[in-house]
Amino acid sequence: MKNSPVLQRAYLLLGANLGDRQGNILRALQLIGGRNMIEEISSFYETMPAGHQDQPWFINLACRIETDMDPSDLHRFVKSVELLMGRDDHNKGFPRPIDIDVLFYETASPLGDGFRKTYPGLGERAFAIAPLAEIAFGIIPPGFTKNVGEIAKEMDMSGIRRVENSLRLKLERDIQQENPRVPASLSRVGVTGLKRILRIENGGKVSLFYAEMDLFAWLGPNQAGVHMSRFSDVLEDLVEEITLEASPNIETLAGRLARKISLTQQGGRSEVVIRAKFPIRKITPISGKNVEELYTFIGISACAGESQRTAVGVEVEGMTVCPCAQDMVRSHSRKLLLGDGFSEEETDRILGLVPLASHNQRGRGTLLVGGNRPLKAEHLVHILEASMSSETYELLKRPDEFFVVNKAHKNPMFAEDVVREVLRNLLDMYPDLHDDTFVLVRQENLESIHQHNAFAERSGTLKAIRSEIKQGFSSVEDLSLQEWLKGGKDR
Repeated sequence: MKNSPVLQRAYLLLGANLGDRQGNILRALQLIGGRNMIEEISSFYETMPAGHQDQPWFINLACRIETDMDPSDLHRFVKSVELLMGRDDHNKGFPRPIDIDVLFYETASPLGDGFRKTYPGLGERAFAIAPLAEIAFGIIPPGFTKNVGEIAKEMDMSGIRRVENSLRLKLERDIQQENPRVPASLSRVGVTGLKRILRIENGGKVSLFYAEMDLFAWLGPNQAGVHMSRFSDVLEDLVEEITLEASPNIETLAGRLARKISLTQQGGRSEVVIRAKFPIRKITPISGKNVEELYTFIGISACAGESQRTAVGVEVEGMTVCPCAQDMVRSHSRKLLLGDGFSEEETDRILGLVPLASHNQRGRGTLLVGGNRPLKAEHLVHILEASMSSETYELLKRPDEFFVVNKAHKNPMFAEDVVREVLRNLLDMYPDLHDDTFVLVRQENLESIHQHNAFAERSGTLKAIRSEIKQGFSSVEDLSLQEWLKGGKDR
């Protein structure tokens, strides 16, 4: 078994002075959260640009993350986020949609001296120290003798201003052991909707979570029914562990249950699905309120003899806006504007500035990743949310409502678009995932003006998906989740 990765705290500075500055920073935070745990963010600060003065002022924000990447990998990662968001490194010093710098790592690490380096010139960069002081006031950066708060007090902060966020009975006979009237094997037999309280350890903190479990076993043609009592035995054997000993995640627990069931059932093949409600702390985009949102985490494991496959996943709700209806509104608005005397140039400018109406949907997205590489379900949440027209929140202030609606209508997407966007973002956030990794992405949009829902799904290995995205040719692979869990179509 591989050792757990070394986790370190690092501080980043994000800045933007092109386009929707705060929106760009919030978008970058979503993408960063696809690979790292964002622990805290500062307020927004508006600062005068250094170097070329004839350009818009910058909006800056600092954040503290927990990461398993060393400095060089983290640097490459944040630069990939910059490129993904459209930054052109050929125009250094000029306006840019996003700028992300790794300021320093909080503590030294056995991974090497790289963890003790600090961003060059940090002590002279008031635009970095101002937001950093909010979240790292008492921290002494590597190479410094004073903490960030002391450094901030000695700096000239003129020209830097904080801005508001815009964004058991003994039977005479065992009937279940008798031969069935129809000697046919059954793919999955078991129990569904089994409810339990689980103890999950997340970041050293143990919490209780409500979960529902489905437990299945393969049934041979000469056995009338599965041994329900044995399912109970499996659970009772684990009940003390479930209630008194925390599991690191639900997929690990699913794997343990699948192995137990496989051993106790004559068929030897088993499958376990666990769905648990899990809270994640989020910060509302404009009001900056700390809120707790509930997400569905999914752990799936299938076992057959010595072979076992496990997947981790999440189910997330977000918002999508219909591109087709919006395009019709755009065409109608163009006619009205031209008919009222506006020129073509003025019409295009107006339509490019003003959000256009469309019908929208609550979208339910699912992302499952199976393989040997452990992934954090929390990170998959961010990938899913970043792939829809907009994320949603349980409670919002009115400015936050505006942000969500405005963002969504500037980013219309079909269900098919969301699935493809999730695939692309997953590959961008985890370029090192092995080709054999299994992925399932599903999006169901709960239509607002139709009495049906829109649905899209893609499942398969990353080898086939990468090939399609890079070359644009359809893959001959057609691999479902059940087929992958069983080891492929021929198993």
